[in-house]
Amino acid sequence: MCYFINTSLSEEEIENSYNVRFDGEHYQPTEFLNGFSHSLVPVILDEDINIATTAYWGLIPFWAKNKDIRKQTLNAKIETIKEKPSYRNNYNKRCLVLVKGFYEWKWLDDKGKEKNKHFLTVKDQEIFSLGGIYSHWTDTESGKDITTFSIVTTEANELMAEIHNTKHRMPIVLNKSIEMEWLKDRAIEDFAFPNHESELLAINLDASSDPKTLF
Repeated sequence: MCYFINTSLSEEEIENSYNVRFDGEHYQPTEFLNGFSHSLVPVILDEDINIATTAYWGLIPFWAKNKDIRKQTLNAKIETIKEKPSYRNNYNKRCLVLVKGFYEWKWLDDKGKEKNKHFLTVKDQEIFSLGGIYSHWTDTESGKDITTFSIVTTEANELMAEIHNTKHRMPIVLNKSIEMEWLKDRAIEDFAFPNHESELLAINLDASSDPKTLF
């Protein structure tokens, strides 16, 4: 799955990297962002690919009466995204979730009492995107319209299966050549593993001898 990301990128970096204009609520660039904080994250929506904006992590479908559901919608499995009530109205509402990387832990024992923390990034890309879906929702209490999103996950590739060695999942990682394909109406199944892989680099942050060991 994917619950922790690095969003320590500035609005200027986003504008320069993606040739867009930033027009969204202020977000706090964060090196280690916990998805369960349901914070604002920089995104590019398929509604206007020339603008970067922000959305809250944890998709709230239009029919939800409150925000409680977002605890279960940080991630959406690509294999069941069309059937799940939370996602089936939104799987073709695509967004790029802009990050500098994400984190995962490798279990070193059967119960996960010992773990190694890894940072995953894309080779030769300081900023890259994860495949997301989004929803516009009106807060029934405040009347405020907000945008929320989920990160779409797929079966882990060989590298991620070694690191995420319990669930064997990973987010959809989009390289520059296919980001626009994600934002179009291309069948979502086309992005499931093993299609359209980006070259991931893994840094073992808990390695005692070399904290930047690449796998």
